[in-house]
Amino acid sequence: MTTSAPLADGLPRPRRYRAVAALLLAISMTVLDSGIANLALPTIAEALDVSAAAAVWIVSAYQLSLVALLFPLSAVAERLGLRPVFATGVGIFGLASLGCALAPDLASLVAARALQGVGAAAIMCVSAGIVRLSYPRARLGRGIAINALCVALGSAAAPSLGAAILALGGWPWLFAINVPLAILVGLLVRNLPDSPHAQRRLDPVSVLLNALLFCAGIGGLERLGGAPLQGVALLLLAAASLGLLVRRERGLPAPLLPVDLLGLPAMRHSVLASVCSFAAQMLCFLALPFYLQHQLGLVPLQVALLMLAWPLTVAVSAQVAGRLADRHPPQRLCMLGGLGIALGLAAAAVMPLEHSTTLLVPCLIVGGIGFGFFQVPNNRIMLTAAPLGRNGATGGVQATARQTGMALGAAALALLLHLDAGLAPRLGLALAAALGLVAAWSNWRAPR
Repeated sequence: MTTSAPLADGLPRPRRYRAVAALLLAISMTVLDSGIANLALPTIAEALDVSAAAAVWIVSAYQLSLVALLFPLSAVAERLGLRPVFATGVGIFGLASLGCALAPDLASLVAARALQGVGAAAIMCVSAGIVRLSYPRARLGRGIAINALCVALGSAAAPSLGAAILALGGWPWLFAINVPLAILVGLLVRNLPDSPHAQRRLDPVSVLLNALLFCAGIGGLERLGGAPLQGVALLLLAAASLGLLVRRERGLPAPLLPVDLLGLPAMRHSVLASVCSFAAQMLCFLALPFYLQHQLGLVPLQVALLMLAWPLTVAVSAQVAGRLADRHPPQRLCMLGGLGIALGLAAAAVMPLEHSTTLLVPCLIVGGIGFGFFQVPNNRIMLTAAPLGRNGATGGVQATARQTGMALGAAALALLLHLDAGLAPRLGLALAAALGLVAAWSNWRAPR
């Protein structure tokens, strides 16, 4: 039951700009930090004198704590409001970044990275609700597009920014750079919109089952290629946790796992499409480096420059899609976007890149246009389908669909590499194209 008074349709303009600036700075921290940390793993492993396998925990700790807490923190946001959860998340992320920079050994760094994941989960689970409450409904698509622009540019800039930081200073500066950003965001937090509060209780057993569901599920997917027995065991644990969680929360008006929102046809179709599109993007981002480096002999810098075509195109096309989504049925734009993803990745799968790798660029441009036209309208559908009192859960659904899709894409390529390393990259691109078609089909079937 919501206890707050009715909310205005968006924030007045000066306050809206400051609120959006706070949100975009916080999102930039999480996006840049994720990309930079992935790039720096070999450097950190050498500096801390640990194996490459052990260094992977620097990434895994962040991802697991993030996915485990998206829905619990969404529930907290619905009870306490979006602003305090966001502010706490930014504070935790900043302090954890300082802990990463000062970490003397791998164990300390992994612990700090797990804490960073807590902060990132708090930021991500409320970001969708903040966008929804900051912009008037008639301009919501443009607000989502600006958010997408920030993510796309952050993803594109992370490798080069990380390389520059590593060239000028040691690896701790990769994390220390977040501290002044967190302070700046903290100064802007008071401009965030007010949000409805709901009377709800957080059940510790449900929180534990939720953590088991997502940690075991993602861990199982990651292990299917190299350790299939472990992968299957973890996936069975995830399935059992899901069953127990749904049974425990059956009949609740606002369950921790938001099955009530998935009961809405528009939300259900959008979530399926989102999972498929992010799985397709992850397959593309992982398959192409294997193909271009291992089979065609390109150096990492050449690969990075070629693949810039995707995020830069997404950044531009998302702005167009955002304006169109405010005036036209977003499901149609999503369907066209899914077809664009499928066309671009199918072309990349069959293109004879042995003769000229520049042939990849138009394929990635088409796919990037498709992803931009898909992502913004699809997020708009999710935001407007859910009641205002479920803004926290909506943000959790968006972020979880994204993380689940990325995990599925990574697991699919790992499995393909295990079966046939030579054919895996092209098969991965073909599978990504098929997922783009599923995303288009899901939006075509969605109610208008």
